[in-house]
Amino acid sequence: MRIYAVTPIHVDPDELARRQARYDALCPPGLRVELHDIGPRAPRALDTAEQVRESEALVVDALTAAPPGYDALLPDCVLDPGVEQLTGRLPVLGLLRLSLGWQVLNGRRFGAVARTAAIADEIAARVEAYGWSAGFAGVEVLDLGVEAIADTESWHRAVGSAVCAQRERGVDAVINGCSAVEVPADRAAAPVKIVDPTALALRLLGAEVAA
Repeated sequence: MRIYAVTPIHVDPDELARRQARYDALCPPGLRVELHDIGPRAPRALDTAEQVRESEALVVDALTAAPPGYDALLPDCVLDPGVEQLTGRLPVLGLLRLSLGWQVLNGRRFGAVARTAAIADEIAARVEAYGWSAGFAGVEVLDLGVEAIADTESWHRAVGSAVCAQRERGVDAVINGCSAVEVPADRAAAPVKIVDPTALALRLLGAEVAA
């Protein structure tokens, strides 16, 4: 399966290469994600509700204009921008929908962490739109700058206290609310799982390809 993906924010060549390398490392056999920068018209961070909406509109435009030769489309974003709006010749994959759906299927109570309040609000809205609010414990806001996305150590220092708050709510799994952040193996295997939505979604897609 060959997947055309676009970033939700404008990123520089080094960050695009980092994200592409992450997809290359996570994709199982038979799956290939080709990531493209959304372009300089897009915001460079999702810090406000306005930026979230602006990004979503540009992701829809970019995925609609995807060239031929692909089997599916993918927003490189845990907010699933455009996933419900886009209909057409190709399936549109949602990292949040796939990773949350797995928690629901396994009967887990789940929460999430997010870099900003705007992202947290959009995750909560997506959960409600997907009809999965019953098992949802809410989103903890990390209050981090966009530079923390590429800084695994700083991100997970902030995640530690947020997971403690989620644990008190009885959650089994916490969705890491960014598609481009690495989740160390020890965090993914902790008593309260920190779920890497990109890694999980690709594993599920890989199982489908191999079936």
